[in-house]
Amino acid sequence: MTKAIRVHEAGGPEVLRWEEVAVPAPGKGEIRVRHTAVGLNYIDVYHRTGLYPMKYPTVIGLEGAGTVTAVGPGVRDLKEGDRIAYTGAMGAYAEERVMPADKAIKLPDGIDDRTAAAIMLKGTTAQYLLRRTYKVKKGETILVHAAAGGVGLILCQWAKHLGCTVIGTVGSDEKAALARAHGCDHPIVYTRENFTTRVRELTGGAGVPVVYDAVGKDTWDGSLDCLRPLGLMVSYGNASGPVPPFSVLTLSQKGSLYLTRPTSVTYFAKRSDLVKSCAELFDVVTSGAVKIQINQTYPLSEAAQAHRDLEARKTTGSTVLLP
Repeated sequence: MTKAIRVHEAGGPEVLRWEEVAVPAPGKGEIRVRHTAVGLNYIDVYHRTGLYPMKYPTVIGLEGAGTVTAVGPGVRDLKEGDRIAYTGAMGAYAEERVMPADKAIKLPDGIDDRTAAAIMLKGTTAQYLLRRTYKVKKGETILVHAAAGGVGLILCQWAKHLGCTVIGTVGSDEKAALARAHGCDHPIVYTRENFTTRVRELTGGAGVPVVYDAVGKDTWDGSLDCLRPLGLMVSYGNASGPVPPFSVLTLSQKGSLYLTRPTSVTYFAKRSDLVKSCAELFDVVTSGAVKIQINQTYPLSEAAQAHRDLEARKTTGSTVLLP
């Protein structure tokens, strides 16, 4: 027996229960992993609250790092004792688990376990947002919401590395300083500045070609007004709540805009895409172009408090849960 955080019903942080669970032997195409670190992501909140419906009881969490303790039939690329990390396999909030081997990536020596747990979902998200959803170009100016968050800090640094000018929104002067130190050229404190007006000023009235928005409801209207004609609105999160229904005519009225709602499930449906994304991610991290800021750690058993702090916007950068 081992322990895990299990959810029996949708609700607040109090539904996260530290319980004993059985861990079976891995089946065909599976591995058993003992976690050394687990990543905390806002999508975990959506699963806990039922915004993204789940079947209960369940163990939530989509990314982690650890050591392979057993391999099932048909697994050839991994062996017992390998250090691995993964994203996209529900069930990470556990000391030990069984999971599909094709979701796991063997870690290079230059990436430690805590860093791996902090970057697998957030870092690969940043990779496909910048390199596939909208392939940013040197010399462009882009807008990143929640610039001091886990994905935001990676987006800012990576975009800066690619030659972009980065505008970012944050909630405080402290977060503005953090974002600026990680590649954000123009942090906007949205609690006292109108970010739409400021973006227009910074771009000479032209607007930006792309907005990366993990906030949702609170930034939706203003984000559309930041875009230049034919610009792309990338809505990839709902930290303030889901975007309310709207008329598609709004997109035409504001300059024939494009809109997408990307997910890792689609972008990494093929293992080859996941492998390529992780290779690019590990490269920018080991080279120092992207520095990973792990600003909070919690015991895995205290995941409920981690969720409270995340929802209260008390966290910055990445947060790791330690089994």
